[in-house]
Amino acid sequence: MPHKIAGIDVHKKMLAVVVGDASESEIKVLQKRKFGAMPADLQLLSEWLAALDVQEVVMESTAQYWKPVWQALEDDFHLELAQALSNRGARGRKNDFRDAERLVRRYVADELTLSFVPDSKQRFWRTLSRTRQRYCREKCRLQNQLEALLEEMRIKLSSQLSDPLGVSGQRMLHAIADGESNPEAIANLADPNVRATREQLMDACKEVRKLSPGYRRVLKMFLERLALIEMHGEKLEESLAEELREHQDSVQGLAEIPGLGINSAQQIIAEVGPTAERFPHGANLCSWVGTCPGEEVSAEQAGSTASPKGNAPMRRVLSEAANAAIKMKDTVFEARYWRIRGRDPKRHNEAVWAVANHLCRVIWKLLHAKVVYQEFGNRRNPRADRRRTNRLLRELRALGYTVTAAPKIKHMPV
Repeated sequence: MPHKIAGIDVHKKMLAVVVGDASESEIKVLQKRKFGAMPADLQLLSEWLAALDVQEVVMESTAQYWKPVWQALEDDFHLELAQALSNRGARGRKNDFRDAERLVRRYVADELTLSFVPDSKQRFWRTLSRTRQRYCREKCRLQNQLEALLEEMRIKLSSQLSDPLGVSGQRMLHAIADGESNPEAIANLADPNVRATREQLMDACKEVRKLSPGYRRVLKMFLERLALIEMHGEKLEESLAEELREHQDSVQGLAEIPGLGINSAQQIIAEVGPTAERFPHGANLCSWVGTCPGEEVSAEQAGSTASPKGNAPMRRVLSEAANAAIKMKDTVFEARYWRIRGRDPKRHNEAVWAVANHLCRVIWKLLHAKVVYQEFGNRRNPRADRRRTNRLLRELRALGYTVTAAPKIKHMPV
């Protein structure tokens, strides 16, 4: 029975499509055709593929241009998304139809690196989560730019306030932007509990008397932009929480893991799904994220063990969570960190990444098996002790010793 596969080389305005028959050992190219990338063209593409009785479609992940094609075809065909680097052709022998045909041949030969594309609902979760994270980065960037502007204005609030954009700092900055020129009046806007004294705050704002109206206008623009970013970030957070309301138990369960919280748990579920069902084992998830050791072997010689590239948002979340978890006392993650790092501070990054890998496996277990996180702290794992005991007994018996294991007797106080 013919098994037809379509390969699509995706561009912004054009799609090169090749349909091949993979029912025999040698793939036979049946049809080649170019389509536009507009909605009407995508509808025509779907009808053409259905008329040819195509069962599977594989396409390149070209920037963001593959997304409309995927959405137009996902209801009618089995789709696969290939990383463009795994379909690279020889230089000087490359064109659109050759790329599409190479997609089909390498897909059948299992030589493509395929990406995990979740369903439409989870893709929207990812959009909300990643957009919120971009707003956080933009806010940090804006804070740095604002501090540079204050230094140029010779207003040294950042030297006296731990957070120049906290409640007190924003009140003082808004007063400066609105035209206040009295340092004492500006200093009185600070909360009485701030560490800096009134004299120190007045000294930090001393140059406000000479401040030009142009600088005040620029400062006001910065503050308005900061307020807009914060408002949009809060709306995105509310939207993501509403979308994940039916999976609130999974969010709460992940938030119980040391180093994680509600925000991190929402990002993880947006990336891997509420049950991580696409990953049969924890090792599969670690490999997809890129927390596991890499493998570079040639001529039976092991090379680098650096972790492979993986899902960037998950790597960032796990890195932040691991750095937080190792600072929490009496946790299994703190014990693992110090067991790997020891007294060598140069092994800090290695130990933190090992903790991130441990976190990834715990996350998979909680989502996949629907269990509750329990913290064992520095207590020894009885199962690990039994495995180690059995291994040592086997080694001693292999050396010719006669060994019997007896439980340790605890002496009762007299």
